[in-house]
Amino acid sequence: MSRSYTVADFDFDLPPELIAQHPAAERSASRLLDGLGATPVDRVFRELPALLQPGDLLVFNNTQVIKARLYGHKASGGGVEGLVERVLPAGDGGVAREVWMHLRASKSPKPGSRVRFAEAFDAEVLGRCGPDNGLFHLRFDGDAFALLQRHGHVPLPPYIAHADDADDERRYQTVFAKEPGAVAAPTAALHFDEGVLTALAARGVATAHVTLHVGAGTFQPVRVEQIADHKMHSEWCQVPAETAQRIAATRAAGGRIVAVGTTTLRTLESAALAAHQAGTGELLQVGARETDIFITPGFEFRVVDRLLTNFHLPKSTLMMLVSAFAGYEPVMALYRHAIAQRYRFFSYGDAMLLARQG
Repeated sequence: MSRSYTVADFDFDLPPELIAQHPAAERSASRLLDGLGATPVDRVFRELPALLQPGDLLVFNNTQVIKARLYGHKASGGGVEGLVERVLPAGDGGVAREVWMHLRASKSPKPGSRVRFAEAFDAEVLGRCGPDNGLFHLRFDGDAFALLQRHGHVPLPPYIAHADDADDERRYQTVFAKEPGAVAAPTAALHFDEGVLTALAARGVATAHVTLHVGAGTFQPVRVEQIADHKMHSEWCQVPAETAQRIAATRAAGGRIVAVGTTTLRTLESAALAAHQAGTGELLQVGARETDIFITPGFEFRVVDRLLTNFHLPKSTLMMLVSAFAGYEPVMALYRHAIAQRYRFFSYGDAMLLARQG
């Protein structure tokens, strides 16, 4: 009989000084906790290629972080802080002007009012939107992506204390970021540099990509006691047909599927679940979709064999995901080891490599 978990089971004491405030001097100089065997092994990230086999397939999330944080004021003069949750698809003329946004203000702006951002451009408040109407629907006076790039700030996570700077603009982004739309980085992929990618190719490890635009909900705390009561946020993701073909070919040849980060894993397992439910006989449902998949212990994994991931927040949905993947007790033991060995945690922290339990 499987164990029943509560949110408290995924709590742990983390010394605040282990929360990384800045990235390692070099991407691949981060530490890597090898959790593949019975005993954890402390490594450096650039050793990753040696832990994989020729014929394995690494799957990356190629989303690009947008400069989603904006500061401005209402017509009344009251200050406003905004964080774009997503840029909506382009409308007439092929220009994306509308966004869903988190807004912090002393008084919520009303539909029809306007907000001035960065003393540079205006946005009209169209109304409330999103889950529980917790977001605001705005229309920018121009191309949203261009305006954010010019006037926005890097949306650093809430546990990073410093204001964003030029180093964050470069390092809170993967070297292969391609599709703009994320408001948080797929952090496990931040450790890859050209040297590691070259070594992987030389090792015979292939690569493929999916896209999941990470939303601010990735930092959403779990405020309920029972896991089943938590409502997962939704994110846009896409599995290209070429990636599905490479995954099928890799499995047929006996290779392993290695997900780089929890966002990649959620994208792949969501597509596999959709294909299973549709009864198509395919391993993955290709194309774009919204996913609010919530992976907790007991979940049946259909695609991913290995997971490369950073260290996550206590009591978070990502702690539940990695525990579902590699086993609750092994994961908690690895976290105890990481804390004892002073690994660096969260977005700018170190990584670990896990094998799927069973």
